[in-house]
Amino acid sequence: MSYMLPHLRSGWEVDQAIMTEEDRVVVVRFGRDSDQTCMVQDEVLFGIAEKVKNFAVIYLVDIDEVPDFNGINKHIMVDLGTGNNNKINWALADKQELIDIIEIVYRGARKGRGLVVSPKDYSTKYRY
Repeated sequence: MSYMLPHLRSGWEVDQAIMTEEDRVVVVRFGRDSDQTCMVQDEVLFGIAEKVKNFAVIYLVDIDEVPDFNGINKHIMVDLGTGNNNKINWALADKQELIDIIEIVYRGARKGRGLVVSPKDYSTKYRY
């Protein structure tokens, strides 16, 4: 499903997508379009894109195409209970769980928060 979602093809495009979007959460999936886990996540993202379009915009970045990405300027951390508040590095297959996380980020951003707490604790669900 990665072909159905918009791709950002350079670090500049990623920066512009983030900098120019003032009212919605920018969701960026960094990964490889050919990776099985990314394919699962892309399908979920495509499935929720219409439901979250009023408060979030979804982009994909293939890390093989954009290997030297230089960071994100507007960054909201999400406490998922995993100890890593910067990213979700597993496929979230449940559409409603992903929508809930995006909504929490949206509400936190509207209030000017830099850290929001996930509605669900993932500390025991995904062990590495």
